[in-house]
Amino acid sequence: MSSWGALLRRGHLGTEADRATFRTLHTALLASPPLRQGLNPASAERSLKHLRTLLGAPAVAMTDTTRLLAWEGGRAHHSRQPAVIAAATLGHGRTTVVDGADIACDEPSCVVRHAIVAPLDIEEKVVGTLQVFTDQASAGLVRATNEVARWVSGQLELAELDASRTRLMEAEVRALRAQISPHFIYNSLTAIASFTRTDPERARELLLDLAEFTRYSFRKHGEFTTLAEELRSIEAYLVIEKARFGDRLTVTLRVAPEVLPVVVPFLCLQPIVENAVRHGLERKPGDGEITILAQDADRECVVTIEDNGVGEDPERLRQVLGGDPSSDSVGLANVDERLRATFGDDYGLVIETAQGAGTKVTVRLPKFRPGVHA
Repeated sequence: MSSWGALLRRGHLGTEADRATFRTLHTALLASPPLRQGLNPASAERSLKHLRTLLGAPAVAMTDTTRLLAWEGGRAHHSRQPAVIAAATLGHGRTTVVDGADIACDEPSCVVRHAIVAPLDIEEKVVGTLQVFTDQASAGLVRATNEVARWVSGQLELAELDASRTRLMEAEVRALRAQISPHFIYNSLTAIASFTRTDPERARELLLDLAEFTRYSFRKHGEFTTLAEELRSIEAYLVIEKARFGDRLTVTLRVAPEVLPVVVPFLCLQPIVENAVRHGLERKPGDGEITILAQDADRECVVTIEDNGVGEDPERLRQVLGGDPSSDSVGLANVDERLRATFGDDYGLVIETAQGAGTKVTVRLPKFRPGVHA
């Protein structure tokens, strides 16, 4: 496949105006990734060299509300001025042109005579400035600086949305831990206590399983994990539940080795399994069965979690997935939302159930998704 550079050399992009448009878009594309990391010294330094190219200015600077973040273009004797001349724009939120004593210097050869200071804002709040230092602040350059500043603001807003999404998902995981853990730990300790005198070795092994479960559930780092790690925690959980249920509970777990490295949102399957036990089997007289299958499906992994419990009214289930706060179902809405937020709406939970007929939950997971790493 021909590179864009080769296409440009062969004239495939048409007129000079077409080629200039391409160069502008390409330069903006280079500036975008660092800006998507938010407003900080590192992102400002990495993006400014491309923004200076866009504006064709001798020097450019970026500030937050209190300090210079980065300077690009030499003429470092002016780099003490951006934090000072930003004050007016930070105050009223409009672009200003500064000249005279505010940007004066003692260098006879310096071409800088004006500075254009444009606001950077996120959700209508000024968070910094983009500054262009130039010999002549023409109307065209002022307009160009305004437009570039608006584009930079858009990238910073996207960065803030990404950060907000991450904070939200972290809060949802914390809420999920708070909802699951007390119930399970209480039942676990009760089951382990029943073996301390009659079967101390089994009590010790169950304590190790509980330690494995809590180690995983309360880990502090990482929005994502592997399917192998998630299933290992589920196995520890089910060993303890089998001790509590005794012969009443049968567990079948079949996993294709190819899907073990698949990356999944942290705690995306464990709540489904706990929901099957807590709401499907605890209320069911007689024996209970849980079957967990993880299958290779070309570019996807398909996980099914099925129980033969009491089932659920489909209408009630729709309310649960809609986030009904009165529901005590463990985390199904939480899991559904996080799957959709991570992989898209095509990857939410698919639940088949009816009262008295058990429940089957299907989770489809892409084997690879850019930006999703354990």
